[in-house]
Amino acid sequence: MEPARPEGGTAIELKGAVFTLPVLKLRSVELGAIEHELKVHLARGLNFFKHAPLVVDLELVRERADKLDFAALAGSLHDLQLFTVGVRNATPEQAERAVAAGLAVLKGGITRDNELASSEKPVAEELPVATEVSRRRTRIVSQPVRSGQQIYAKGCDLVVLSSVNVGAEVLADGNIHVYGSLRGRAFAGVSEDTTARIFAQAMEPELAAIAGNYQVFDEPAASRLYGKAAQIYLDDEQLVIAPL
Repeated sequence: MEPARPEGGTAIELKGAVFTLPVLKLRSVELGAIEHELKVHLARGLNFFKHAPLVVDLELVRERADKLDFAALAGSLHDLQLFTVGVRNATPEQAERAVAAGLAVLKGGITRDNELASSEKPVAEELPVATEVSRRRTRIVSQPVRSGQQIYAKGCDLVVLSSVNVGAEVLADGNIHVYGSLRGRAFAGVSEDTTARIFAQAMEPELAAIAGNYQVFDEPAASRLYGKAAQIYLDDEQLVIAPL
C-alpha cells in the first residue's frame, strides 16, 4: 500500500544550496595535539563555530593518515561542538575508511597532484593573467545587506555599494569590495582562489575568510585597523590586514 500523498503533491524537494563550511586542515594526525590546538583556537571565537559543520582536509598529512581513526577524530570534534561532515584530499584508501566512519568524501579543492599536473602543461595553453581578469564578471549589490541575508557572487567578484550588517554574509569566488561598513561575515576566494582579497571602507567584520582561511576580528592583530579603510589578503595561509 502506497503512503498517502501530502497536500503539495510531493514529500520532498531536492535542491542545491550554497553553504560556508569551515575547513580543518590537519598538520598532525595526533588526536591529542589536534584537540588541544582546537581548544585554544576556538576560545577566541567559539560562537562563530559552535555546532558548525566541518570538513577535514588531509592534504598535508596524506602520507601519515593511513592509521588515522576517523570515527575517533569525529568524536573528538563533536566534543568541541563541531560536526564533521566529510573529508577532502584523501587517498582512495583513506576515503573508504572515512565513508565507513559515516563521513562524506568531498571532491572540491586543489590537491598537490593537481598543482603538479597543471605546472606540466605547455605555456601556450595558459591564459595570460590580464585575459583572466578582463573576463571576470562582477556582481553589484546597491542595497545594504541585512542581518540574516546571504549574498553569493558565483564565479566573479562582489561589489557592495552600501554596508554589510551584523549577522549578514557575503561570499564571492573572487574579491569582495564593500564601499560602506563591513560588519557581517565575508568569505572571499570561496572556490579556492588564494589571490582573492576583501576590501572595505570601514573594516569591522565578525569573521573574515579567504580560500577557507579564517580570522575572527576580535583578535589584537585586527584592532589597529578596526573601523578603518583596509584590505585583507592571504600570505602563506595567514590572513594579513593592511590599510588601503
